[in-house]
Amino acid sequence: MASLPAGSCCYQGVKHEGEAKGSFSQLNDFEIYTSSPADKSTENGVLVYGSITDVIGHRFLNAQLIADQFAANGYFVMMPDLFDNDAIPLNRPEGFDLMAWKDGAYHKDKKPHTPEVVDPIIEACIKEMRTKYGCKKIGAVGYCFGGKYVVRHLRPGQIDAGYTAHPSFVDSEELKAIKGPLAIAAAETDAIFPSEKRHESEEILKDSGLPYQINLYSGVAHGFAVRGDPANRTVQYAKENAFLQAVQWFKEHL
Repeated sequence: MASLPAGSCCYQGVKHEGEAKGSFSQLNDFEIYTSSPADKSTENGVLVYGSITDVIGHRFLNAQLIADQFAANGYFVMMPDLFDNDAIPLNRPEGFDLMAWKDGAYHKDKKPHTPEVVDPIIEACIKEMRTKYGCKKIGAVGYCFGGKYVVRHLRPGQIDAGYTAHPSFVDSEELKAIKGPLAIAAAETDAIFPSEKRHESEEILKDSGLPYQINLYSGVAHGFAVRGDPANRTVQYAKENAFLQAVQWFKEHL
């Protein structure tokens, strides 16, 4: 694998302060959060998933604030509920089994959070963005759990450029199959995307011949780009720069 399965660090962190500016609506049988730039343009879009919220869901304020930041930088943003109201609450008590959650153990209908369920949601969002909203180019952002789905959909007709921070669950074969530019923001301390997996990913991306970028942020751990403590200046600096990394990447490749 190019990154390891998720762990408890994927749902621990700090809730940020602010007021979300986007809105909720339904697409097919799932809810979406959308946020638009000031000029209401939809020419360039960013699909945020699986999320920008890690496994905490699209209703997490931190996720909405980051989605709004992309909108403030000129992108129409769509962020779906990938988990059918089964997102993991922030700082879930010890003893919660994340891998059992992924396989549907906590869902009311035992629905798993695996590619056969998640992929159709993402494909429906891409179709909606390209048809209803007329997005000519679409970038994808995935934090932790979402990194896998940025990689899986980074190909012609789906996603034009991808960005992920501290990814999890990514198979090396999935990374080898990408067909578009990919940027990665990595944490210095990350048991899920450790240095050996980062270097493995670097070799795969180098062999692909596609544009890629891997930034390593010192003094931070897995989850810093979404759930980092803003009172910690080192963490806040890394979080801000990881976001700017994504914006600059999309500016270059969308």
